[in-house]
Amino acid sequence: MSKPRNSKNWRRWYDLACWAKLRAHQLRVQPLCRMCLAKGSVSAATIVDHIEPHRGDWNKFRLGKLQSLCEPCHREKSGNDARGGYSIEVGSDGLPVDPRHPIYHT
Repeated sequence: MSKPRNSKNWRRWYDLACWAKLRAHQLRVQPLCRMCLAKGSVSAATIVDHIEPHRGDWNKFRLGKLQSLCEPCHREKSGNDARGGYSIEVGSDGLPVDPRHPIYHT
């Protein structure tokens, strides 16, 4: 598959059997929310998220690294990605955890 012409066409990829298998596998190997764990809390993951947004690239959709998130953390991450392409989440050391954060590109 190639990049979709219409930006909304890729949304149908989430209905494919290959995605259902990837999603089930990811939630099996990482059943807890990765972002909550990083904050020191425990929440069940319900969403499988592409760590790097695929932006309609079939290869990134199928082969990109995934993480398990709870719904609130996914909303937070998606909002951050939409705003600037990076997460504003801060680690226990006080530094941003996302290597795409502007502090690392000065």
